[in-house]
Amino acid sequence: MTSVQLRHIQRRLQSQPSQDGDGVAIRRLHDFGGGLDPFLMLDELVAAPDDDAIGGFPPHPHRGIQTLTYALHGGLRHEDHLGHHSSIGAGDAQWMHTGRGIIHGETPFADDRGLHAVQLWLNLAASDKLSAPTYRDVRAGDMPSLGQPGASLTALGGTWRLTDGDTVSGPLDALAGQAGVARVTLESAGTLSLVADATTLLVFVFDGELAVSGEGVGQGELARLGSGNRLHLESPKGGRALLLAGEPHGEPIAHYGPFVMNHRHELDQALRDYRDGTFTD
Repeated sequence: MTSVQLRHIQRRLQSQPSQDGDGVAIRRLHDFGGGLDPFLMLDELVAAPDDDAIGGFPPHPHRGIQTLTYALHGGLRHEDHLGHHSSIGAGDAQWMHTGRGIIHGETPFADDRGLHAVQLWLNLAASDKLSAPTYRDVRAGDMPSLGQPGASLTALGGTWRLTDGDTVSGPLDALAGQAGVARVTLESAGTLSLVADATTLLVFVFDGELAVSGEGVGQGELARLGSGNRLHLESPKGGRALLLAGEPHGEPIAHYGPFVMNHRHELDQALRDYRDGTFTD
């Protein structure tokens, strides 16, 4: 019988103010050195309902990654060279497998509660970096949930299991690195206990505060957890977070702007392809 081993915080990262696209204010966390493998970056977009200067992301290229954007309030409009035109609103998500190359643009918008969205970058394995690009969106109603008293989990992707055996799988079933992404909500004094044996396990708190195996994690903070097979969350005053799980690729990472490959010469090739018009061939 496998013994229960709680996972404790191994490393903390605090999001930092940044800006991208056409003046979009964001808070960013990133590690392109492999410390969050298979995850690379997390951007949080926040704006007030009356903010008329949200900006946007004009058409730009990507190669070698997947992006997953999850809207909590407000939303984003997406358009790409493959002909996809889509908008997501509160509770929806959009997933983009850039593979060998995709050119897309995004326009954030606020609703009566403002704009609050999170975008993840996931690294593709070397064998998938030049695969065919694709895109899909997922509506809030297609994301299953489960919970315990005072706590709930909504699965965007991957399989999640409570310690009492209840299991749920999210609709995004092709995330790089066998990744799983879930949103958890804890009310005041709520608790949530999960079976969690993925090699990489991250907790990003985007509202309130959570305690991870007894250690506090505040708003805007990401915690990477050490080894083990159980995750215990609680919150004295309530909080919301994203759980990110996956298996590392363990491969070299070469990063330049919107491109993430394994080696510098592959970045140079991506730049040449984009400049000479063969990027999406």
